[in-house]
Amino acid sequence: MIQLKRPHEIEGIKRSGKILAECLLKLEDIIKEGVSTWDIDRFCYLYIKEHKAIPSCLGYCGYPNSACVSVNEVVIHGIPSKKKILKEGDIVSVDLCVTLDGFVSDSTRTYEIGKVSDDVHKLNVVTRECLNVGIEAAGKKGARILDIGTAVFKKAFLENGYGVVRDYTGHGVGFDLHEEPEVPNFNDRLLPNPRIKPGMVIAIEPMINMGSWQVDTLKDGWTVVTKDGKPACHWEHTVAITDNGIEILTQL
Repeated sequence: MIQLKRPHEIEGIKRSGKILAECLLKLEDIIKEGVSTWDIDRFCYLYIKEHKAIPSCLGYCGYPNSACVSVNEVVIHGIPSKKKILKEGDIVSVDLCVTLDGFVSDSTRTYEIGKVSDDVHKLNVVTRECLNVGIEAAGKKGARILDIGTAVFKKAFLENGYGVVRDYTGHGVGFDLHEEPEVPNFNDRLLPNPRIKPGMVIAIEPMINMGSWQVDTLKDGWTVVTKDGKPACHWEHTVAITDNGIEILTQL
């Protein structure tokens, strides 16, 4: 069941989202060559706790860390490690969730380490554009959930030839980390397609691969990688649909 949020509840999610957005912004000064993915996770944990909030991913379904830190061919759910050291040319996605006073926000950003290849930079730019067109689609009058996936798929695959991950989707958020509805980045007529209406809060999150859309999960049960080993990008915002239009809750 889709849980609609009242205006004061959306404001609560927005306060959570502000902490999250500030943390991702401050990571610009942290994420660089020579830093480990564990260092990134530790910074996120301390920042969130310092702001009297909770890192929602920590312990969720047994996940061992506060942030998902995914490098290069890792699409999502990369487990931070002291042994994974970032180097020039890498890309790293940080997926972070914050709970404040019971309200949950979710956002992801992909960072470039030093000078990346032109192909990788383009993938990152296009994936962020996919997020933007998905948000625009969600905000149109009379829109339905699959309109988001249609817009993302058009930008990623039809215009740029990238693989659009099908095994994982966006989702409702706000009271819990994952709520209904699912928010795919593609359009399949067999999937539920509810009307988007005021009170809905959803996480729109394109996961775009340079090559095939297909993915595998490693033996740790969490780390999802591209099947062909090519790079992947991930961008995400939590957005609310209000009587006055769509509002991004995880940006400053």
